[in-house]
Amino acid sequence: MSFDLQAVIDSLKSNFPDTILDIKTFRNETTLLIKKEKIQEFCMYLKNNFDFKFIVDITAVDYLERKTPRYEVVYYLHRFGPEYSENVRIRLKVEVPEEDTRVLSVTPFWSGANWLEREVYDLFGIEFVGHPDLRRILMPEEYNAHPLRKDFDVRNREPSKRCFEKALKEGESGTS
Repeated sequence: MSFDLQAVIDSLKSNFPDTILDIKTFRNETTLLIKKEKIQEFCMYLKNNFDFKFIVDITAVDYLERKTPRYEVVYYLHRFGPEYSENVRIRLKVEVPEEDTRVLSVTPFWSGANWLEREVYDLFGIEFVGHPDLRRILMPEEYNAHPLRKDFDVRNREPSKRCFEKALKEGESGTS
């Protein structure tokens, strides 16, 4: 028996008629572009009704000066089936405008989303509303830039240098 991804997509279309903005399939990978305000409902539906119980990754893309809205948050979900042919991945994307970089957190459905959302927050500056502990995970807390944004100035090293020197000094003295 094999898992019918088209049946999942048909169910999503009928249950979320105004949520799906685009569907693309390339090399047997299906991507659904959905409205960002529906990400929690959409994910809960996929998890509860079709056993997408594992979030593989969350990342973001910055389309500075190439596309509007500027950002996309990308979610990779996986379904483990009893048979190999029933293991299915699906990709969800939500567009995030530069003026409002907030997206609802999916940590209520997958605890593994915790660090993934923190990484996107840290490196792109996208805020996940409802996240249980949204703070930097790679960069020091007082660092005020987001290194994976396309407009990040890699030549201006002084803010990074000061921030990391301070963190190193605090680490040596045992204070935080």
